[in-house]
Order: sequence, then structure tokens, then C-alpha cells
Amino acid sequence: MTAENAARKHLLKDMTFIEFKDRLEEDPVIIISLGSQEEQGPAAPMGDYMLTDVLSGRIAEKSGAIAAPIMPFGYADYFRTVPGGMQLRPETFCSILTDMIENFTDHGISKIIVLNGHSGNYPLIDQVIRKMKREKGLLIPCLNLWRLIPADMWQELHPELGMKAFGHGGDPLTSVYLHLFPELMRMELLSSEDKKGEMLGLPTAGLAGIRFQGNEVALAVDVTDRCANGVAGGEPAQSSAEKGEKIVDYLVGYCADFVSHFSKQNPKIAA
Repeated sequence: MTAENAARKHLLKDMTFIEFKDRLEEDPVIIISLGSQEEQGPAAPMGDYMLTDVLSGRIAEKSGAIAAPIMPFGYADYFRTVPGGMQLRPETFCSILTDMIENFTDHGISKIIVLNGHSGNYPLIDQVIRKMKREKGLLIPCLNLWRLIPADMWQELHPELGMKAFGHGGDPLTSVYLHLFPELMRMELLSSEDKKGEMLGLPTAGLAGIRFQGNEVALAVDVTDRCANGVAGGEPAQSSAEKGEKIVDYLVGYCADFVSHFSKQNPKIAA
């Protein structure tokens, strides 16, 4: 992070419109971050968008970009069976994201990145950014935040499990929560390993389907079909604040590097 970046506002919500207009002369990168309000197992709060919001601000500060306010609700229909979640319908999600993007493109802003903190959002994000390419000739990258952690880092953080530590209710989110919001965590509520469910006489495979003869068959699985304690994968008992700090440092550095690269590119497709 340069001294210049550290001294400037990097959150759009903190700027006056005059300050933001002045920044437009620099052709800034705008980060649109997305998350979800959903269960995260018995130990972690449901507002996982809080994590993406913090990382978005740190990435913007490090790279000189501007972070827009996060859209906290996502497409997470498989969590609808658990109270407290707030899921958007697919058409609602796509409309909101389109509106968010067009509030910037209407003012001639072309360098926009989506920072996605909920994997289930991505199929709909893909629809929107393809629409932007098709209709506006604009390329909008999407960083799927938790999918950016490389295999060797998983092995370093979890030598016994490696990438098997990745899972809903487990890492990376549990460790990142312990690092960023330890006061909200209830690790004493972690239950023993929960039996994974079956549907159609076959074991569930995460939240996407069932497993038959070694292959995954897509099926409308809800988290309560998969497990009773909300931990659909991973080993949250092995999470820690120290691991969360390493994950955050890596993701902020990686994403800031990408933002810096993108800031030098022309995202407009030649007519």
C-alpha cells in the first residue's frame, strides 16, 4: 500500500459526491462486492457478507480502488429451510446487480470488478456480466473470493486435510470469522460430527446433488437434507484466528494485485 492510497478515502459510502466526482478524473476501479445472509453452522454468525465487506475495503485501500457498499443478500435457495437467512430470487438478484453496475456505467465509469463472497451467486453473476459484454461492450471480471485460495495454502493451513478442510460451515469462513469477528463466534456450540443425509437412497454430495457409483448427480439438495447442524463440509473444530489471518492477508494481496493489473487495461471491447 502506498502512502497516497492510505491517505485517501477508499469507501464510496464515506465520500461526498464532490470527492467522488474528483476521483473520476483518475479513471478509478470500482469494486462491487456481494455476499449472503445465511447459516454458517452453529458457531458462526449468519451475516457472512460482513467478511467480504471488510476484505473489499482492504483491497480498495491497498490498490487505490474505490469499494462500493456491499449488497448483503444473495442467491442461496438451499439455505431457505433454515430461519434467519434472506435469499433473493434469481431474477431479483440479477436485476439488483445490473442496477448496481449501471449506476456507474451511466456516468462513464468502465473499470468495474465484482468481488463475490458467496459461491452460489456466481451462476447469476455470470449471466449479468455476459449481458454487460453483449449490450455495453464492457468486460467486468468477477473474483470468486473463497475459491482463490490455492491448493498449496490449504495444505499449509491443514496438513492432514488439505482441500478437504474446505466446506460450508468449515474453512475458510470459520477461520476468517475467528480473525475478523472473534467476539461474534460461539465455538462452544460446535457439535460432534453430523451424519450426512441421504436422498433417493443415495448419499448427498455437498449442496449440489447425490453421489452414484462415484459420480455426482445433480439434485435440489437443501442444507437440511445434507446435515442437521449446518456444517455441510470441512472441519470447523480445526479452524483458528491464526489461519484466518493468513487467509485474509493472502486474499487481500492477490486481489489488490489483480485490481492494479486491471486498472491499466481497457475493459471496453472495440466496436
